[in-house]
Parts: sequence; C-alpha cells; structure tokens
Amino acid sequence: MTSQDSGAKDTRTAVDKAMSLLRAFGEEAATGVGVSELARRAELSKSTAFRLLASLQSNGAVDRAGNAYRLGKLIQDLGTTQESDLHARLRDALTPFMVNLYETTRQTVHLGVLQGTDVVYLNKLYGQLAVRSPSRIGGRLPSYCTAVGKVLLAYNPDVAAAVMAKEMYSWTENTITSADRLSAELSTIHKEHVGYDRDEILIGLNCVAAPVFNGTGQAVAALSISGPTGRFDPQSQTAVLRKVTFEASRAAAAVTAAIQRAQ
Repeated sequence: MTSQDSGAKDTRTAVDKAMSLLRAFGEEAATGVGVSELARRAELSKSTAFRLLASLQSNGAVDRAGNAYRLGKLIQDLGTTQESDLHARLRDALTPFMVNLYETTRQTVHLGVLQGTDVVYLNKLYGQLAVRSPSRIGGRLPSYCTAVGKVLLAYNPDVAAAVMAKEMYSWTENTITSADRLSAELSTIHKEHVGYDRDEILIGLNCVAAPVFNGTGQAVAALSISGPTGRFDPQSQTAVLRKVTFEASRAAAAVTAAIQRAQ
C-alpha cells in the first residue's frame, strides 16, 4: 500500500523517493521491472514513480522499455560486479582467443558468463566499425535478449527455466518475450552451437555467439562477435567463431581442472 493509498502524508524528499525507486529494483536491476511494481515496492503513487523515473532516465540512471525500467549505465558504473575466482581465471585464459577473433574479424568481441539469470561481460574488445552498444566490462544485461546470454541459456536449462518463469520485457520491437518462442530458439541454438541477437537488446546492433565448454561438457562462458546492422553479417562469422570457441574450450577445461585440483 502506498503512502497515498493509506491517507498518510509522504514526508520524504524527492531525493529520498528517487533512492527508494532505485533500491526497489533489487535483483531485477538488469532484467527490468514494471512501473506499477516499482511504485508498489517504493511505496509511491504510480504518477509520482513515473515522474521520478522520467527524471532518472534523462540523467542516465535508468533505461526504459515501454512500462519497464532497468538500471542505466550511470548507476552500473558506480559499482563493479563481484568476480569469482573461476570467472577471473576464465577471463585471463580466454582473452587470447578474443584477440584471435578480433584479428580475424576486426569486429567487437565479447566474453560473457552467466551470473544468476543475467549476463556479465568479463571482457570486451572494440571493433573498427563504430556501433553503439549497452555492454561494458563488468556490466550486466538480460540474458534472454543477448546472443551471449541465449547461448548460455541453451546449455543451462535450469537458468533458462528461471528466466522464462519471469516476465521478459521488450527492450526493442525485436526482443523475444514469449517463453515458447525463446524455448524454441534455445533448442535451435543447442543443436547448431551458435545463437544470434538480431536488434533485440538495441536497434542497430546484431551479434552472433558460441559457447565455451569445460571438460565436463558444461557451457561456462561464451564468445561473441557484434557489429552494426546492415554493415555486419553475423552469419558470415559462424565458421571462425566455432573454430575459436572449440580451441577456447580446451583452455576453459584446463582452468576448471586446475581449480578442482586446488580444492
């Protein structure tokens, strides 16, 4: 119940209310929360929440997709994602393979892993074709609308089920928000070992990704190549991506084995 609904006067300042909204995102800071739900959690009227979110959006603190919001780059840059020992070792071991991809394609290359139901980017090499992108090293994005994320979901069914059990918001007109459609796409990715982002996280950006496996057949990371829509054809990069991720999987297996021996 909001303060307005209870009839009590809300004595919080505008800054207090804005901070309440930012705290209300909780674990859904990357995947997004609807304005009505944010208002309920922050104990604000929907109109007040909408007005404050508009101000936060204009200052880069939140991003909007329809009635859903997620924390923006400004807020994400204030903190860093806690990195596990495994992820740190994977970043070090797999970055040379990112360099191989960049030298072959001259496009932007990402290394990503799952953390909860989100994608976290462990590293990023910028390509020669300028393209706006929401990804950053250490940053989070929803897994269901990124190539790296979808590839990892295809080989982590429990996480995929958790993603599809929640509301999936449309960040562009191409975002897949249907559980049935996403499930079908994940099945295709599992068979073909590559996945695509076709203007799904940002209009003007498309991407292709492939999994990196450890020695037990688990997809522990993914590598991707991305570029501007219309100037970059992701399907043309599948052969080199499969080759490099196959080689990278050997390095990931060695990392996993070394951690197991140390335990």
